[in-house]
Amino acid sequence: MERRNLLGIEGQLLSVILWVSTLKLLQLTLFPHLHRTFGSITAPIAYSASILLFTLTSWYCGLAHLPIQLALIPFVILFGWNLVHHTYREHTLRNHLFWDILFFLSFAFILLVRFVNPTISFAEKFMDHAFIASIMRIPVVPPLDPWYAGGSLNIYYYLGYWMMGALGITTGIPSTIVFNLALPTIFALTIVNGYAVGCLLLDRFRWIPLLTFFSVNPSFFLHLLQGEGIYTVMWESTRTITSTINEFPLFSFLWGDVHPHVVGLFNQIFLLTLLIFAYLKWNELTSVNKQILVVLIALSLGSMAPINTWDALVYVPLFILLGICIWYCTGKHRVKGRKILTVAYISLILLIALLLYAPFYLELSTSGIKGIFPVLSSSNPFQFLLVHGIFLAIYYGYVLRDIVQRPYYLICIPPVLYFCGISVAIATVPLIYIVLRRNHSLIEVLAAIGLIIIIFPELFYLKDSFANEYYRMNTVFKLYFTAWIVMGLSAYAMVAQWLGRFESLKAISNKTVVLLSVVIVASLFISPFIFHLDFSQKGGTLDGMEYLFNSNPADATAIEYLRTVEGSPILVEAEGGDYGYFSRISTFTGIPTIIGWPFHEITWREDQGNVMERVADVRTIYENPDKAPLLMKKYNATLLYVGNTEREQYNVSLHQDGFETIYQGDGVDIYRTKDVS
Repeated sequence: MERRNLLGIEGQLLSVILWVSTLKLLQLTLFPHLHRTFGSITAPIAYSASILLFTLTSWYCGLAHLPIQLALIPFVILFGWNLVHHTYREHTLRNHLFWDILFFLSFAFILLVRFVNPTISFAEKFMDHAFIASIMRIPVVPPLDPWYAGGSLNIYYYLGYWMMGALGITTGIPSTIVFNLALPTIFALTIVNGYAVGCLLLDRFRWIPLLTFFSVNPSFFLHLLQGEGIYTVMWESTRTITSTINEFPLFSFLWGDVHPHVVGLFNQIFLLTLLIFAYLKWNELTSVNKQILVVLIALSLGSMAPINTWDALVYVPLFILLGICIWYCTGKHRVKGRKILTVAYISLILLIALLLYAPFYLELSTSGIKGIFPVLSSSNPFQFLLVHGIFLAIYYGYVLRDIVQRPYYLICIPPVLYFCGISVAIATVPLIYIVLRRNHSLIEVLAAIGLIIIIFPELFYLKDSFANEYYRMNTVFKLYFTAWIVMGLSAYAMVAQWLGRFESLKAISNKTVVLLSVVIVASLFISPFIFHLDFSQKGGTLDGMEYLFNSNPADATAIEYLRTVEGSPILVEAEGGDYGYFSRISTFTGIPTIIGWPFHEITWREDQGNVMERVADVRTIYENPDKAPLLMKKYNATLLYVGNTEREQYNVSLHQDGFETIYQGDGVDIYRTKDVS
C-alpha cells in the first residue's frame, strides 16, 4: 500500500495538479478525433468519453491481473501520435478554452467544499472509502470486499469506485486524498455535460439548465423558514416523503458520499448529451461520424449498469425510445436502406454495450431485484410537492395556455385521482397536455419522461432487501434522483425559452454578463466557508483521514503502519453494526476484515446466517483464546487488531504463544499468527 507522504498543503496541491493534469491528458488525447463529429461540444464529450475509456481499459487490466498503470499507455501513445501528426490546431483549442475554464472552475468549487469538509467520518463515507482503498491496495477484478474476508465486490455495482481507484493508482495519490478528489471530478464532468445539453436545446440562456445542479427542493425552504440549522435543513429536506430518501444533486455533492448514484451522475448527463445530439444531427452525420457516435453511446450505456444499475433501468428504455424516434424521422428522407441501417446501429449499440462489460455480468452474484409490485399507499401529496414542486410549477406554467384552451382533457383526471391518488393526479395533468401536443420538442419529451419517472414509484416499487415501512425506499431514492436530472434540465430549459422572448433581456451588455458571472462564481467559492457541514471536525485539508490524528491518534498511527504492510493479509477487528466507528481499520487500509457492516452485507448477499456467524466468530476470537487460532485459520486471517474499540466491545483475552506482536503504540497492539512468515 502507498505511504502517506502527501500530507502537507504543498503535497496536496501537487496531488491536485497531477490529478487534473491526468484528466486533461486523457481528454486531449481524444479531442482531435472527435472534433469532426461533435464540433462545438467536442470538449465536454472528450472529457467524459476519455475517463470512461480509461476506466474500461484499466478494468480489463485488473481482470487480466496486469498493472493498472498500463491503461494509461494507449492514451500516451495516441497523445504522442497527435503531436507528431500536428492534429492539435491552436485556433481550435483556443475556441474550446471556455469548456476548460468551466470544467476547472466547477472542479475547484467542489474541491473547496471538500477542503473545508474533508472527513471520511459519517453516513456511508466509510463504505465508499473502504471500496476505493481495497481496489487501490489489490486492483483485481472483481475487487476484494474489505468487509467480508474471502468475498468480492461482485455483489455490488462497483465500477465508479474502480474508476477513482484506477486514477489514484495511476497518479500515485493516496486513497484518503483520492476520496476528496472524486466528487470534484464528477461535478466538473456533470457541469460541462449539462452545459452541452443547454447548447443543444437552446439558442439563448444556455446556462440556465445548470441550475438543475444548484437547486434545492421546496422542503429545504420550509425547514429553513422553521429556523433549523443548515445541517438539519440539508438532511431533513432529503427525507421529506415518509420512509424514503429524496436526495437532490446539490445535497449529494455537499454531503460528500462518493456513492454510485452520485458517481454515475456525469454519465447520465453524458448519455443524454449523446442521445440529444443523435436525435438532432443523425441525418446530417457521415457514416464515420455515426460510427463514432455509436461507439460512444455504447460506451456510456455499457458503463451505466456497472456504475449504478438503477440508472440503466431508466436510460436503456430512454435510449430505445429516442432510437425509435430517430428511426421514424429517417422515414422522411427517401434514402434507400436508411431505416434498416438505423435499426442496425441501434442494435449494434445495445450489443456493444452488453459485451463491453460482459465479464462483470457473468461474475455478478448479488441478491438483486425480486420483482415489480404495486405500491401499498402513495406519497402524501404535500410531501410530494415539497420534493417536486419547483419543476411541477414550471410544467404547469408551460401548459397553462393549453389547459385554458382545452380543459376537456382534464376528464382523464378523476379516474386517475380515484385509482392512483392525488400525487399521481398532480403529475398527470402536465403529462397529458405535453403528450397530446401535436409537435413535440426534445424539451417536452424530456419533461414527459421525467413526469413518468416520478409517477412510477407512486404505483409500483422494485422489491429488494428492504421491507416493512421502507419497502419502496430504494425505488423512490434512485428513480427520484434520476427524475430530478431529467425534470430539472427540461424545466429550466423551458424557463430559458421563456426568458428568451423578452426583448429587454437581449439588450444586456457583455460587460453586465461578465460582472454577473464573476459575482456568481465568487459567491459559490465563499459559500463553503459559510455553510460548514462537519461541525465536529476540523477542515483545511484534502486528507480525509487527517481528523483521526486528533480524535483517535492511536488508531491513526496504527492505520499508517498497516497501510505499509505488503501482501494480501486478512485482519480481525471489532464489529459493532453499521454507520459507526467500527470497521475503521479495514476502511482506511483496504485490508479485508472478517465482517464489516453486517446489515450492508446481508443486503447484498442475503446470507444472514453466515454474516451473523461471522459476527459471533469475531467475538469468540477476542474472548476465547483457545478457539481464536482455529477461527482465524477458518477465515485465513493473519492479523489481529486490538485497540480501545476492541477492548470496549469485548472482554479481550489472548494466548500470547499463538501470536507475535508486530506493532505496539498508545494502547494499540497488532498481532500476527506465528505460522505466517
